[in-house]
Amino acid sequence: MRVKLVCVAGGRPNFPKLAALFRALGTRTDRFETRFVHTGQHSDPRMSKLICEELGLPEPHVDLGVGSATHAVQVAEVMRRFEAVLQAEQPHGVVVAGDLNSTLACALATSKFFRDEPFPFRGKPRRRTVLAHLEAGLRSFDDDMPEEVNRRVTDCLSDLLFVSEPAGEANLCREGVAPERQHFVGNVMVDTLLSLQARAAASDVLARLGLEPRGYALLTLHRPSNVDDERQLRTLLDTLDEIAIELPVVFPVHPRTRARFEAARIRPRSERFLLTEPLGYLDFVKLESSAKVVLTDSGGVQDETTVLGVPCITLRNNTERPITVTEGTNVLGHTTREGILGAYAALHREPRSGRVPRAWDGNAAERAARVLEQAFA
Repeated sequence: MRVKLVCVAGGRPNFPKLAALFRALGTRTDRFETRFVHTGQHSDPRMSKLICEELGLPEPHVDLGVGSATHAVQVAEVMRRFEAVLQAEQPHGVVVAGDLNSTLACALATSKFFRDEPFPFRGKPRRRTVLAHLEAGLRSFDDDMPEEVNRRVTDCLSDLLFVSEPAGEANLCREGVAPERQHFVGNVMVDTLLSLQARAAASDVLARLGLEPRGYALLTLHRPSNVDDERQLRTLLDTLDEIAIELPVVFPVHPRTRARFEAARIRPRSERFLLTEPLGYLDFVKLESSAKVVLTDSGGVQDETTVLGVPCITLRNNTERPITVTEGTNVLGHTTREGILGAYAALHREPRSGRVPRAWDGNAAERAARVLEQAFA
């Protein structure tokens, strides 16, 4: 049987994960037929089309084009449009990644979809489409974080849970997820990072921006808890202004964050802030790898800096990626002036080099593909 898989991405955080899986499945065309569905949750071309091209992803077979909206509207619209894709494609399996609203929406739609014809799954006939989750088991234990709800529900619904770090396995076991549904494969996003590291190193972005290696900090900021509250956003910018006095801060501004700047009529005060538009994948990895320190509220950036060996301060009170703290280069700076400046001073005194976690070796997607082969045998 040739297995049809629909692989879903909602925006930039999903693309590197799916790119790795597409590469692994591309060596198995006798076993798998793949379809790439882009929900359009991130519609800015700089965070979507350009990234897909650099990662070597195929053109989406379907672009749902949902765009931005409130959580309820966006999830409902993705579900409505994705259900039509399921009906037309009749896939044996659907692969979702990460923790975006699109991840949750497509997981919900898939969990209720039954194919017209049965197929073998783990040795038994089945009609309900199989749901697989890349990057399963991650938990911040912060229920005020929208992504935490998306993760928990998606994992609850999934048949195949591809886990990236040991904490993920522990979380799933604690939540009663059967061991046969869990598969520790490693970090698929790291596969893409390692495969494109040489190309990223050739980027001329430092010259274009007038930067020297280790001569700047790199900042990303987009979490609702950080940018939607004007008081919190001002606190962060004022604190980061103090760091900019010592070290220039390069800040590729997320469209969500730029909208908040414009609505509140605020922006960093220091002239040593270099604000740019969102960057392509290769340029961003070059900036990451050459920075003295990275300040971020992104999950994926914590993983990337750990692999690149670059000190990272996470501008949050928690992380769903604890291995980046216990083994990697990441420290929690929290969201207060004292916490962030304290973390920055500590890293200045003693930079963290860390080590690359187990199975973050560039072969995670290959391991996931082997699990899929066995499951549909």
